[in-house]
Amino acid sequence: MNARPGHHLAELNVGRLLAPTDDPLVAEFMAALDLVNGLGKRMPGFVWMMEGSGAPGTGNTEAKIGGDAQYVSNLTVWESVDTLQAFVYNTVHRQFLDRRAAWFEVMGQMHFVMWWVPAGHRPSLEEALAKLDQLRVEGASDAAFDWAWVQRSWGVA
Repeated sequence: MNARPGHHLAELNVGRLLAPTDDPLVAEFMAALDLVNGLGKRMPGFVWMMEGSGAPGTGNTEAKIGGDAQYVSNLTVWESVDTLQAFVYNTVHRQFLDRRAAWFEVMGQMHFVMWWVPAGHRPSLEEALAKLDQLRVEGASDAAFDWAWVQRSWGVA
């Protein structure tokens, strides 16, 4: 089931940049944030995105995790798994996903989670981090899952 009646799909992706946001090492990534986030907001099925200050080229990098300025997050809500998948894998976003090693440390643990939220709900970063912890500790389930679980469970992705 790639959609759930009365619900939307929330997703959190976290990563630790290889350098501070103003460092030339991550400049290409930082410069692309407005383009990629703007595209996401215009995609069919997009519902909501946690946003930072709105300053150009910053995305949501101001939402520091654990006080670490290089540990950044992306939190969005979509109508369905299919609509999120279309953005992630069928747009320019894919090029940046494929090049993430140029800008981000290898996490060594799960850094992405999806879960269902009631339509209209805007999850907080704290709620999203709790879902990521749930996935890390308990493994994938209908309450907190990843792409591999979606594929096994629904034949999507």
